[in-house]
Amino acid sequence: MLENRIKYRHLQCFLEVTRQGSVVRAADVLALTQPAVSKKLKELEDILGVRLLERSKKGVELTPFGKVFLEHASTSVAALREGTERVAQAQQKGISRISIGVLPTVATSILPESVKRFRTGGLDVRLHLVSGPNALLMSQLRVGELDLVVGRLGVPEAMSGLSFQHLYSEQVTFTVRPNHPLLTKENFQISDIANYTVLYPPKGSITAPYVDRFLLSQGVSTLTDRIDTVSDSFGKEFIRNNDAVWIISRGVVAREIADGELDELPIDTKETLGAVGLTTRADSVPSLALKLFMNAIRETAKTLDSYYKPIDHHHKDSPII
Repeated sequence: MLENRIKYRHLQCFLEVTRQGSVVRAADVLALTQPAVSKKLKELEDILGVRLLERSKKGVELTPFGKVFLEHASTSVAALREGTERVAQAQQKGISRISIGVLPTVATSILPESVKRFRTGGLDVRLHLVSGPNALLMSQLRVGELDLVVGRLGVPEAMSGLSFQHLYSEQVTFTVRPNHPLLTKENFQISDIANYTVLYPPKGSITAPYVDRFLLSQGVSTLTDRIDTVSDSFGKEFIRNNDAVWIISRGVVAREIADGELDELPIDTKETLGAVGLTTRADSVPSLALKLFMNAIRETAKTLDSYYKPIDHHHKDSPII
């Protein structure tokens, strides 16, 4: 039978090449040679009798057969990883660990208070928090490296085999330092941001498609002075000391806006509204610790709801665009 010939290393190489989009990068991550990874992929394709991957100018891409196999390979590896971790936890006399993927939109707003709430429960649980781009976190969740991802809802094609629970919705904001020239500009138009450095979500980030569509709908197609970044620490420091505009999920800067450390331009960004919530594997039953952690996040989201709502600009002289 085919499944008896497929080994863990076959699946591991296939999943890592799919995640990295490159045999070379996958080999580095797996600490293998490139020929060794290529050999495992060839063996796997020979066993299945189909092509799973194709090389292109963009790197390595899944074939239709590869897309079908990906979901099942991910599930198999995740189940195996979960089983070995459960055995390891049992050997450690009850000490358990949950791994959480955190997107920037919640890292500074909802997570700190959620962790505080969870830890008051007294469970002997070690939290492992990982930040990164949405695509990477979802791939790690799919193969069992993460138990939960907290952040924006992923694109439909990335959600196969995953389950999403909505917490709240948030939109992007155009953030600036207090006393930025655009805050007092007469007849402010959104196109005026093109006269300043703009920090922009890079291609591949979860908010980039929302921002791209929104700016195009407002007639803004080109930003010549643009920095692509997902670093919230860089963004906050940069706009505090420069007349720059930062296009960012409001949750990242909500507390700074509420405290008056940063401000936001009077732009109606409802078109960029997106769901933020909890993503888990659909085939996995959450442990007690994970359920309690998810409950802590839900309770925190309720208490911080006001932070996610944009400031009402109607009282300002400048119009909402």
